[in-house]
Amino acid sequence: MYQTDSGASSHNAEYPWDQFDASNYLQRNYIVMRDDDAEILELTQSWFATALTGAEADGLDVGCGPNLYPSLAMLPVCRTITVMDYSAGNVAWLQSHHGYCDEIWRPYWELVSPSASRGEFDEARSWMAERGRVVHGSVFDLPTAQWDLGTMFFVAESITDDAAEFDRAVECFLRALRPGAPFAAAFMEESQGYDVSGIHFPAVAVGADAIEAALVHRTSELKVHRIEIRPEPLHPGYTGMLLALGRAA
Repeated sequence: MYQTDSGASSHNAEYPWDQFDASNYLQRNYIVMRDDDAEILELTQSWFATALTGAEADGLDVGCGPNLYPSLAMLPVCRTITVMDYSAGNVAWLQSHHGYCDEIWRPYWELVSPSASRGEFDEARSWMAERGRVVHGSVFDLPTAQWDLGTMFFVAESITDDAAEFDRAVECFLRALRPGAPFAAAFMEESQGYDVSGIHFPAVAVGADAIEAALVHRTSELKVHRIEIRPEPLHPGYTGMLLALGRAA
């Protein structure tokens, strides 16, 4: 686990989130759809399609950065999608891209909507523009019981290296959902932190047992999937990905 010079865990507020380079992160992570991300997206959109019918839910995506595939997974069942991020750079990127949905996201939508079964990509672009709302905010300040559906991908474990803050982020996310709301939460497994444009950002090293422990008493129908790294690791210092699916208690 990353440590400060004093050896103590460092906290979310100690990092320069407004300097997070959204364009660099996008290029390194999502410009080409990875097999592991495809598996996460497939599991997520399948869960949401099973859990909800019709485009009537109000969805929430917390801390997504320059990653639109959680929104695409929610899009077929949502009338609104609130996309929230704390970093000013990420918010600016989202404001310029969320309503357009660049061509790089076409393969992701084709996984959600094979053979255009849930609409063509151009329709998805229009729906994102109509239904999406970008908000500057923190996972720690979310209101209670506001949304019918939620995603939180690579956030709680990747914004601090303090275990108590990780647990609080998970709790705040789940409390923001109405009781019974389906959710998907993804985590980097045993992450040691990550660098973006030369700036180091923190992580809490969590495995499947830690994820289940953080979620089991706050959820129902919980299932945690382990996703193998495919093809090559994005960066050193993690062992896979974890996807938790369930309903908020």
